[in-house]
Amino acid sequence: MSVSAANIAFALELFEGLGALTHRRMMGGLCLYRDGVIFALLHSDGSLWLKGAGAFAGRITAEGWDRWTYARPGGKPVAMPYWRLPHAALDDPALACDLAREALRELG
Repeated sequence: MSVSAANIAFALELFEGLGALTHRRMMGGLCLYRDGVIFALLHSDGSLWLKGAGAFAGRITAEGWDRWTYARPGGKPVAMPYWRLPHAALDDPALACDLAREALRELG
């Protein structure tokens, strides 16, 4: 399953306050970049995930954001450095961009 054109358009519109963005399809999803830095993923199901590092990762973990994990065959789940964007941010581009800027500060 791949990311739909509608979901890509939604994600780009949501984060347009960040300025020029680029994107690249990867493994059925989409990576979103600002200035060459991946800051978010769009999964094929339409969910958006921000990349967390440093203090930002600590904050969103403490706030209880859902973290992306996957199960290796025969192994423990592996936690990826991405957390699901809260529903409130999906309806509020200013909030979504503020969160993305916070993520980018730690990723830069």
